[in-house]
Amino acid sequence: MTIRTRLTLLFSGIVSALLLVFCVVIYTIAEQHRETEFRARLRAEGFTSVELLFGSETISPQLFKLLDKNQMTVLTQEEIIIYNRNNQILYESGTDYLTITPATLNQVRTQSEVFWREGPREILGEVMTNRNGLIVFASAVDKYGHSKQQNLALLLAVGFLVSVGAVLLAGRIFAGRLLLPLQRIIERVDTVTASDLTRRLDEGADRDELTQLAQRFNRMLDRLEEAFRLQRAFVSNASHELRTPLTAITGQLEVSLLTDDDPAEMRATMQSVLDDARSLNQMANGLLSLANASVDASAVRMGPVALDDLVNRAATDVQRLQPAYHVSVTLAGGSAGAATPDFMLTGNDGLLLTAVLNLIDNAGKFAPDHRATVWLTARPDALDVAVQNNGPAIPAQELPELFKPFQRGSNARQVAGHGVGLSLVERVVKLHRGRISVESDDQTGTTFTMTLPR
Repeated sequence: MTIRTRLTLLFSGIVSALLLVFCVVIYTIAEQHRETEFRARLRAEGFTSVELLFGSETISPQLFKLLDKNQMTVLTQEEIIIYNRNNQILYESGTDYLTITPATLNQVRTQSEVFWREGPREILGEVMTNRNGLIVFASAVDKYGHSKQQNLALLLAVGFLVSVGAVLLAGRIFAGRLLLPLQRIIERVDTVTASDLTRRLDEGADRDELTQLAQRFNRMLDRLEEAFRLQRAFVSNASHELRTPLTAITGQLEVSLLTDDDPAEMRATMQSVLDDARSLNQMANGLLSLANASVDASAVRMGPVALDDLVNRAATDVQRLQPAYHVSVTLAGGSAGAATPDFMLTGNDGLLLTAVLNLIDNAGKFAPDHRATVWLTARPDALDVAVQNNGPAIPAQELPELFKPFQRGSNARQVAGHGVGLSLVERVVKLHRGRISVESDDQTGTTFTMTLPR
């Protein structure tokens, strides 16, 4: 069932229920008014009968019956019965429509007035206190009142059915107009494909829920377009970078097979192939880490991390792998009165270790003396990790491009690398909702600063 059909049925159901309640209330009020009016007429008929038969100016019972017999009264099938104080009948119109029991007489004397129905007939029994306790019973059939009620019921039923039909039609049109923007969104979404993510939904000028939906969808398309762009760039660059060492390995092995080299030259060729294989393995590991850091934050397991221990571990690992590097770590910060700074934060230990390792390794790699200095600063809401070296400055126009995959600065032409490390660092920092910045000049060298919220 479509939303349009649901809205139509819901709207029509609510309005129809209200109309039905309205019709029932109108009919009930009209019926109560008819009954009250007819009771008053019965009371008037009974009072008139007592006055004409037992009042100061009376007529004979025979004449009164004659008048009643010739239907000169205004009520249909009227019957009048009058009892004295001893429950003896003083007058009866003689039509025999009504039977009064002693229990009914006692009830009327107790309550002074009783009204009830027997089929279509309505009866009123009343004590005439001003006539020595006479009891008069007046009964009749409200032929015209019931006829009016039937006509009213028919009119209300027809009006209700016509109104329900009109409400269904109006609800259908109303739901269609209401869902027209959603239909346009659906038509527009159908035009978005993996090969064309540039299309966007019309957000409109209103600030309703459909506008918010269009805005959210456009933001999702922005993220998808950026993800596809990064994927295409990643695949293209990775293919190019992987092709170079593979071509070198293949070429060297083919040359070795075609020539009859001496053992020394063969050993040199094997060493060169081994270096290319290691470079290829290093690049593959970097690409794998970059892929892991590109996942959604909700898929990464977070926990408490002691960043000071992590930085010291990273420095130790770098010096173990690169004995020529010199890494110094300085811890600072902390609140007033605290014995030691608090370097705890919530994050992923493995990814953060990889990011710090890359920064320290890069600092040692591009410094002429292979020295890297690390400052770890604790603040109330965040931790700062700054890694500095005294290597050649990076041109200012190249700084924004450093964090793109496979992008390298002009100062790195003579140093082996693949341009994956800084991109990996930026992904890890963003995954932890932090930020990374870089400053570079000839006086102070190059400093990368990671700011990680606690």
